[in-house]
Amino acid sequence: MSSPPASSPPAPSLPAPEDAREWLATMMLIRRFEERAGEMYARAKIGGFLHLSIGEEATIVGSERALRDSDYLVSTYRSHGDALARGTPPKNVMAELFGKRDGCSKGHGGSMHMFDAQRRFMGGYGIVGGNLPIAAGIALACDQRGSDEVTLCTFGDGASNQGTFGETLNLAALWRLPVVFMVVNNQFGMGTSLSRHSAVTDLQRKGESLGVPGLRCDGMDILDTHRVVSEALARVREERRPLLVEAVTYRFRGHSMADPEDYRSKEEVAQWRERDPIPAFSDLLEREGVLTTEQREQIERDAMQQVNEAVEFAERSPFPDPNMLYEDVYVLDEQAHGHYHWSPRVVL
Repeated sequence: MSSPPASSPPAPSLPAPEDAREWLATMMLIRRFEERAGEMYARAKIGGFLHLSIGEEATIVGSERALRDSDYLVSTYRSHGDALARGTPPKNVMAELFGKRDGCSKGHGGSMHMFDAQRRFMGGYGIVGGNLPIAAGIALACDQRGSDEVTLCTFGDGASNQGTFGETLNLAALWRLPVVFMVVNNQFGMGTSLSRHSAVTDLQRKGESLGVPGLRCDGMDILDTHRVVSEALARVREERRPLLVEAVTYRFRGHSMADPEDYRSKEEVAQWRERDPIPAFSDLLEREGVLTTEQREQIERDAMQQVNEAVEFAERSPFPDPNMLYEDVYVLDEQAHGHYHWSPRVVL
Protein backbone atom coordinates (compact mmCIF):
# COMPACT_ATOMS: atom_id res chain seq x y z
CA MET A 1 0.00 0.00 0.00
CA SER A 2 1.43 3.33 -1.03
CA SER A 3 1.87 6.25 1.33
CA PRO A 4 -0.07 9.46 0.92
CA PRO A 5 1.26 11.57 -1.94
CA ALA A 6 3.78 14.24 -1.11
CA SER A 7 2.56 17.77 -0.59
CA SER A 8 1.30 19.43 -3.74
CA PRO A 9 3.15 22.23 -5.51
CA PRO A 10 2.17 25.78 -4.46
CA ALA A 11 -1.59 25.93 -4.21
CA PRO A 12 -3.60 27.54 -7.00
CA SER A 13 -5.11 30.94 -6.31
CA LEU A 14 -7.99 30.99 -3.89
CA PRO A 15 -11.47 31.74 -5.18
CA ALA A 16 -13.30 34.85 -4.02
CA PRO A 17 -13.51 34.96 -0.20
CA GLU A 18 -17.25 34.24 -0.09
CA ASP A 19 -16.78 31.30 -2.47
CA ALA A 20 -13.88 29.93 -0.43
CA ARG A 21 -15.98 30.04 2.73
CA GLU A 22 -18.87 28.36 0.92
CA TRP A 23 -16.58 25.56 -0.26
CA LEU A 24 -15.44 25.01 3.32
CA ALA A 25 -19.01 25.12 4.62
CA THR A 26 -20.09 22.50 2.08
CA MET A 27 -17.22 20.18 2.98
CA MET A 28 -18.08 20.60 6.64
CA LEU A 29 -21.75 19.91 5.98
CA ILE A 30 -20.88 16.70 4.14
CA ARG A 31 -18.58 15.56 6.96
CA ARG A 32 -21.11 16.18 9.72
CA PHE A 33 -23.95 14.74 7.65
CA GLU A 34 -22.03 11.53 7.01
CA GLU A 35 -21.06 11.18 10.66
CA ARG A 36 -24.68 11.55 11.69
CA ALA A 37 -25.82 9.13 8.99
CA GLY A 38 -23.45 6.56 10.48
CA GLU A 39 -25.01 7.12 13.89
CA MET A 40 -28.52 6.75 12.47
CA TYR A 41 -27.52 3.51 10.75
CA ALA A 42 -26.23 2.15 14.05
CA ARG A 43 -29.61 3.03 15.58
CA ALA A 44 -31.42 1.12 12.79
CA LYS A 45 -33.03 4.28 11.45
CA ILE A 46 -31.37 3.56 8.09
CA GLY A 47 -31.67 0.17 6.42
CA GLY A 48 -29.74 -1.60 3.70
CA PHE A 49 -26.19 -0.54 2.97
CA LEU A 50 -24.59 2.77 3.87
CA HIS A 51 -21.44 4.00 2.13
CA LEU A 52 -19.84 7.10 3.65
CA SER A 53 -17.51 9.55 1.92
CA ILE A 54 -15.70 10.83 5.01
CA GLY A 55 -12.24 11.94 3.86
CA GLU A 56 -13.27 12.51 0.24
CA GLU A 57 -14.93 15.91 0.73
CA ALA A 58 -12.31 17.85 -1.25
CA THR A 59 -12.74 15.55 -4.24
CA ILE A 60 -16.52 15.99 -4.11
CA VAL A 61 -16.72 19.75 -3.62
CA GLY A 62 -13.67 20.64 -5.69
CA SER A 63 -14.96 18.81 -8.74
CA GLU A 64 -18.59 19.87 -8.46
CA ARG A 65 -17.80 23.54 -7.95
CA ALA A 66 -16.10 23.36 -11.34
CA LEU A 67 -19.43 22.43 -12.97
CA ARG A 68 -21.94 24.87 -14.38
CA ASP A 69 -25.51 24.63 -13.12
CA SER A 70 -26.48 23.37 -16.59
CA ASP A 71 -23.93 20.52 -16.53
CA TYR A 72 -24.84 16.99 -15.46
CA LEU A 73 -23.42 14.87 -12.64
CA VAL A 74 -23.59 11.07 -12.47
CA SER A 75 -22.30 9.38 -9.32
CA THR A 76 -21.94 6.03 -7.58
CA TYR A 77 -23.64 4.45 -4.56
CA ARG A 78 -21.39 6.68 -2.37
CA SER A 79 -23.38 9.77 -3.30
CA HIS A 80 -24.81 11.55 -0.26
CA GLY A 81 -22.05 14.16 -0.50
CA ASP A 82 -22.62 14.60 -4.22
CA ALA A 83 -26.28 15.38 -3.65
CA LEU A 84 -25.45 17.88 -0.91
CA ALA A 85 -22.76 19.57 -3.00
CA ARG A 86 -25.12 19.82 -5.96
CA GLY A 87 -27.62 21.64 -3.75
CA THR A 88 -30.14 19.01 -2.66
CA PRO A 89 -31.39 20.10 0.79
CA PRO A 90 -29.89 18.02 3.63
CA LYS A 91 -33.38 17.26 4.97
CA ASN A 92 -34.36 15.56 1.70
CA VAL A 93 -31.12 13.58 1.56
CA MET A 94 -31.57 12.40 5.15
CA ALA A 95 -35.22 11.56 4.53
CA GLU A 96 -34.13 9.41 1.60
CA LEU A 97 -31.71 7.55 3.86
CA PHE A 98 -34.62 6.94 6.23
CA GLY A 99 -36.70 5.63 3.32
CA LYS A 100 -39.27 8.38 3.76
CA ARG A 101 -41.66 9.95 1.28
CA ASP A 102 -40.00 13.37 1.46
CA GLY A 103 -36.66 11.94 0.38
CA CYS A 104 -35.06 13.18 -2.82
CA SER A 105 -36.03 9.88 -4.47
CA LYS A 106 -39.37 9.76 -2.62
CA GLY A 107 -38.08 6.99 -0.37
CA HIS A 108 -37.73 4.58 -3.30
CA GLY A 109 -33.95 4.57 -3.54
CA GLY A 110 -32.34 4.87 -0.14
CA SER A 111 -28.64 5.44 0.38
CA MET A 112 -27.39 4.09 -2.93
CA HIS A 113 -29.90 5.78 -5.24
CA MET A 114 -29.94 9.50 -4.60
CA PHE A 115 -31.46 11.53 -7.44
CA ASP A 116 -32.27 15.19 -8.12
CA ALA A 117 -33.05 15.89 -11.77
CA GLN A 118 -33.94 19.51 -10.97
CA ARG A 119 -30.28 20.12 -10.10
CA ARG A 120 -29.05 17.84 -12.88
CA PHE A 121 -27.75 15.31 -10.40
CA MET A 122 -28.65 12.21 -12.39
CA GLY A 123 -28.26 9.77 -9.60
CA GLY A 124 -26.20 7.34 -7.63
CA TYR A 125 -26.08 3.75 -8.88
CA GLY A 126 -25.65 0.52 -6.96
CA ILE A 127 -23.96 -1.43 -9.79
CA VAL A 128 -20.20 -0.93 -9.86
CA GLY A 129 -19.40 0.70 -13.20
CA GLY A 130 -23.07 0.78 -14.17
CA ASN A 131 -23.12 4.57 -14.20
CA LEU A 132 -20.51 4.98 -16.96
CA PRO A 133 -22.72 4.09 -19.95
CA ILE A 134 -25.53 6.17 -18.44
CA ALA A 135 -23.21 9.17 -18.37
CA ALA A 136 -22.24 8.52 -21.98
CA GLY A 137 -25.91 8.41 -22.91
CA ILE A 138 -26.53 11.79 -21.28
CA ALA A 139 -23.49 13.22 -23.06
CA LEU A 140 -24.78 11.78 -26.35
CA ALA A 141 -28.12 13.53 -25.78
CA CYS A 142 -26.30 16.83 -25.17
CA ASP A 143 -24.26 16.30 -28.31
CA GLN A 144 -27.35 15.55 -30.39
CA ARG A 145 -28.98 18.72 -29.10
CA GLY A 146 -25.91 20.74 -29.97
CA SER A 147 -25.63 22.18 -26.44
CA ASP A 148 -22.39 22.95 -24.62
CA GLU A 149 -23.37 21.00 -21.50
CA VAL A 150 -20.80 18.56 -20.13
CA THR A 151 -21.38 15.45 -18.02
CA LEU A 152 -19.13 14.63 -15.07
CA CYS A 153 -19.16 10.92 -14.22
CA THR A 154 -17.48 9.80 -10.99
CA PHE A 155 -16.61 6.20 -10.14
CA GLY A 156 -14.23 4.28 -7.90
CA ASP A 157 -10.88 2.70 -8.76
CA GLY A 158 -12.49 -0.75 -8.68
CA ALA A 159 -14.90 0.23 -11.45
CA SER A 160 -11.97 0.92 -13.78
CA ASN A 161 -11.63 -2.88 -14.11
CA GLN A 162 -15.24 -3.40 -15.13
CA GLY A 163 -16.13 -4.10 -18.75
CA THR A 164 -18.28 -0.99 -18.84
CA PHE A 165 -15.16 1.13 -18.35
CA GLY A 166 -13.49 0.08 -21.60
CA GLU A 167 -16.72 -0.12 -23.56
CA THR A 168 -17.90 3.32 -22.50
CA LEU A 169 -14.60 5.14 -22.90
CA ASN A 170 -14.16 3.60 -26.35
CA LEU A 171 -17.56 4.81 -27.57
CA ALA A 172 -17.16 8.19 -25.89
CA ALA A 173 -13.88 8.71 -27.72
CA LEU A 174 -15.21 7.33 -31.01
CA TRP A 175 -18.29 9.56 -30.93
CA ARG A 176 -16.42 12.50 -29.34
CA LEU A 177 -18.85 12.83 -26.45
CA PRO A 178 -18.66 15.75 -23.99
CA VAL A 179 -18.01 13.81 -20.80
CA VAL A 180 -15.36 13.92 -18.09
CA PHE A 181 -14.80 10.57 -16.40
CA MET A 182 -13.39 11.02 -12.89
CA VAL A 183 -11.99 7.95 -11.19
CA VAL A 184 -11.97 8.53 -7.43
CA ASN A 185 -8.89 6.57 -6.42
CA ASN A 186 -9.46 6.04 -2.71
CA GLN A 187 -6.85 3.25 -2.71
CA PHE A 188 -9.28 0.34 -2.36
CA GLY A 189 -11.80 -1.43 -4.55
CA MET A 190 -14.10 -2.37 -1.67
CA GLY A 191 -11.49 -4.01 0.56
CA THR A 192 -8.87 -4.83 -2.07
CA SER A 193 -5.92 -2.48 -2.43
CA LEU A 194 -5.31 -0.88 -5.80
CA SER A 195 -2.05 -2.76 -6.41
CA ARG A 196 -3.86 -6.09 -5.94
CA HIS A 197 -6.78 -5.44 -8.29
CA SER A 198 -5.25 -3.34 -11.06
CA ALA A 199 -2.19 -4.16 -13.17
CA VAL A 200 -2.01 -0.44 -14.03
CA THR A 201 -1.96 1.65 -10.86
CA ASP A 202 -1.40 4.95 -12.68
CA LEU A 203 -5.13 5.23 -13.31
CA GLN A 204 -4.99 8.45 -15.30
CA ARG A 205 -3.39 6.40 -18.09
CA LYS A 206 -6.03 3.69 -18.24
CA GLY A 207 -7.98 5.41 -20.98
CA GLU A 208 -5.08 6.24 -23.29
CA SER A 209 -5.36 3.12 -25.45
CA LEU A 210 -9.06 3.89 -25.88
CA GLY A 211 -8.47 7.44 -27.06
CA VAL A 212 -9.18 9.15 -23.74
CA PRO A 213 -6.26 11.21 -22.37
CA GLY A 214 -5.84 11.51 -18.63
CA LEU A 215 -5.08 14.07 -15.94
CA ARG A 216 -4.45 13.66 -12.21
CA CYS A 217 -5.34 15.81 -9.21
CA ASP A 218 -4.67 15.64 -5.50
CA GLY A 219 -8.11 14.67 -4.26
CA MET A 220 -7.22 15.70 -0.72
CA ASP A 221 -6.70 19.30 -1.91
CA ILE A 222 -9.87 21.12 -2.92
CA LEU A 223 -7.96 23.78 -4.86
CA ASP A 224 -5.96 21.31 -6.93
CA THR A 225 -9.07 19.22 -7.58
CA HIS A 226 -11.00 22.29 -8.72
CA ARG A 227 -8.14 23.44 -10.94
CA VAL A 228 -7.70 20.12 -12.72
CA VAL A 229 -11.41 19.37 -13.15
CA SER A 230 -12.00 22.94 -14.38
CA GLU A 231 -9.30 22.42 -16.99
CA ALA A 232 -10.82 19.08 -18.01
CA LEU A 233 -14.32 20.51 -18.33
CA ALA A 234 -13.07 23.47 -20.39
CA ARG A 235 -11.16 21.20 -22.76
CA VAL A 236 -14.07 18.81 -23.19
CA ARG A 237 -16.47 21.69 -23.77
CA GLU A 238 -14.18 23.18 -26.42
CA GLU A 239 -12.71 20.09 -28.09
CA ARG A 240 -15.78 17.83 -27.85
CA ARG A 241 -13.79 14.81 -26.73
CA PRO A 242 -13.76 12.94 -23.39
CA LEU A 243 -11.08 13.12 -20.72
CA LEU A 244 -10.26 10.94 -17.72
CA VAL A 245 -9.31 12.54 -14.39
CA GLU A 246 -7.79 10.54 -11.55
CA ALA A 247 -8.47 12.06 -8.12
CA VAL A 248 -6.10 10.53 -5.57
CA THR A 249 -7.87 10.52 -2.22
CA TYR A 250 -8.62 8.30 0.77
CA ARG A 251 -11.73 7.31 2.69
CA PHE A 252 -11.32 7.36 6.45
CA ARG A 253 -14.16 4.90 7.07
CA GLY A 254 -14.56 1.43 5.61
CA HIS A 255 -16.17 0.57 2.30
CA SER A 256 -19.57 0.50 4.03
CA MET A 257 -20.87 0.46 7.57
CA ALA A 258 -20.71 -3.34 7.42
CA ASP A 259 -16.96 -3.28 6.69
CA PRO A 260 -14.69 -4.58 9.53
CA GLU A 261 -11.70 -2.85 7.86
CA ASP A 262 -9.28 -5.68 8.51
CA TYR A 263 -7.40 -5.02 5.26
CA ARG A 264 -5.59 -1.86 6.38
CA SER A 265 -3.73 -0.74 9.48
CA LYS A 266 -4.71 1.99 11.90
CA GLU A 267 -1.30 3.54 11.25
CA GLU A 268 -2.06 3.89 7.56
CA VAL A 269 -5.41 5.55 8.23
CA ALA A 270 -3.77 7.88 10.78
CA GLN A 271 -1.11 8.84 8.24
CA TRP A 272 -3.74 9.84 5.70
CA ARG A 273 -5.79 11.65 8.33
CA GLU A 274 -2.89 14.05 8.72
CA ARG A 275 -3.94 15.36 5.29
CA ASP A 276 -7.61 15.72 6.25
CA PRO A 277 -8.91 18.17 3.62
CA ILE A 278 -11.21 20.12 5.95
CA PRO A 279 -8.74 21.36 8.59
CA ALA A 280 -6.13 21.76 5.84
CA PHE A 281 -8.36 24.13 3.86
CA SER A 282 -9.58 25.86 7.03
CA ASP A 283 -6.01 26.55 8.13
CA LEU A 284 -5.12 27.87 4.68
CA LEU A 285 -8.06 30.28 4.68
CA GLU A 286 -7.11 31.56 8.12
CA ARG A 287 -3.48 32.10 7.06
CA GLU A 288 -4.66 34.00 4.00
CA GLY A 289 -6.98 36.20 6.05
CA VAL A 290 -10.09 34.84 4.34
CA LEU A 291 -11.50 33.17 7.45
CA THR A 292 -11.54 34.24 11.07
CA THR A 293 -11.65 31.87 14.02
CA GLU A 294 -15.17 33.08 14.75
CA GLN A 295 -16.30 32.38 11.17
CA ARG A 296 -14.72 28.93 11.31
CA GLU A 297 -16.63 28.11 14.49
CA GLN A 298 -19.85 29.48 13.01
CA ILE A 299 -19.47 27.27 9.93
CA GLU A 300 -19.18 24.28 12.28
CA ARG A 301 -22.29 25.32 14.20
CA ASP A 302 -24.27 25.92 11.02
CA ALA A 303 -23.37 22.47 9.68
CA MET A 304 -24.47 20.80 12.92
CA GLN A 305 -27.72 22.75 12.94
CA GLN A 306 -28.52 21.72 9.37
CA VAL A 307 -27.82 18.08 10.19
CA ASN A 308 -29.92 18.20 13.36
CA GLU A 309 -32.80 19.73 11.42
CA ALA A 310 -32.39 17.11 8.70
CA VAL A 311 -32.72 14.27 11.20
CA GLU A 312 -35.78 15.86 12.79
CA PHE A 313 -37.34 16.31 9.34
CA ALA A 314 -36.61 12.72 8.38
CA GLU A 315 -38.12 11.44 11.62
CA ARG A 316 -41.35 13.38 10.97
CA SER A 317 -41.64 12.47 7.31
CA PRO A 318 -44.08 9.62 6.57
CA PHE A 319 -43.13 6.37 4.92
CA PRO A 320 -44.28 6.00 1.30
CA ASP A 321 -47.70 4.49 0.82
CA PRO A 322 -47.46 0.94 -0.61
CA ASN A 323 -49.49 2.17 -3.58
CA MET A 324 -46.50 4.33 -4.55
CA LEU A 325 -44.41 1.24 -5.27
CA TYR A 326 -44.69 1.54 -9.05
CA GLU A 327 -44.57 5.34 -9.31
CA ASP A 328 -41.73 6.63 -11.49
CA VAL A 329 -40.98 3.07 -12.61
CA TYR A 330 -43.69 2.18 -15.12
CA VAL A 331 -45.79 4.34 -17.44
CA LEU A 332 -49.07 3.43 -19.05
CA ASP A 333 -48.88 3.06 -22.82
CA GLU A 334 -52.35 3.58 -24.24
CA GLN A 335 -51.24 2.14 -27.58
CA ALA A 336 -50.33 -1.09 -25.79
CA HIS A 337 -53.99 -1.64 -24.85
CA GLY A 338 -53.60 -0.61 -21.23
CA HIS A 339 -50.48 -2.66 -20.49
CA TYR A 340 -47.56 -1.22 -18.56
CA HIS A 341 -44.07 -1.21 -20.00
CA TRP A 342 -40.64 -0.01 -18.98
CA SER A 343 -39.96 3.58 -19.94
CA PRO A 344 -37.38 6.18 -18.91
CA ARG A 345 -38.90 8.83 -16.69
CA VAL A 346 -36.27 11.56 -17.08
CA VAL A 347 -36.30 14.10 -19.88
CA LEU A 348 -32.97 15.86 -20.25
